[in-house]
Amino acid sequence: MRALVEAAQKPGFPASIELVLSNRADAAGLAYAADAGIATAVLPHGDYESREAFEAALDATLREAGIELICLAGFMRLLSDEFVEGWRNRVINIHPSLLPSFRGLRTHERALATGVRVHGATVHYVRAEMDDGPIIVQGAVPVLDEDTAESLAARVLEAEHRIYPLALSWVAGRKARVVAEKVILEGLPTPEDSVLIVPSDVPQADAPQN
Repeated sequence: MRALVEAAQKPGFPASIELVLSNRADAAGLAYAADAGIATAVLPHGDYESREAFEAALDATLREAGIELICLAGFMRLLSDEFVEGWRNRVINIHPSLLPSFRGLRTHERALATGVRVHGATVHYVRAEMDDGPIIVQGAVPVLDEDTAESLAARVLEAEHRIYPLALSWVAGRKARVVAEKVILEGLPTPEDSVLIVPSDVPQADAPQN
């Protein structure tokens, strides 16, 4: 979330962060947003008698604030088919793996256990299925022989901080559109430059070769 806020504060960025909303009052991002002068809201899901009631309040709060695009960041509740369809192609999410591999939790541990040589993060449009939807951008990092789940997670997080603002700029700037459940990027550099990103602090000799 902080990476998105910092990106949106730069001149010429095609989106502004108007509201930070959480279902947890102790979410650290709320204090950061308030300090940055951004409106905040808390909707504890336990205060509602049903998932439908919670999502109705969520929907109403977002629409009353004039929100046009939702960026999920650490929001650990699955959204219903009805909510997702009501905001179709206006909700994006980041996941710490190269989807469709390693949906769900503990992605770094699972990547190491499987022995993949490339891992990373994905920004995608949200669909009703968990960690599913058209892929906007992916950031890839090599898996090193000496990696632990913690070291791999730290390197993937660097990629996340680069690709989420990038994806938001494309979506908000109308350079990404969904056609037949695939994302078409328009007016952007070649795919080699714009889609596969390896953090700059990783030696190129260790990077995957195309």
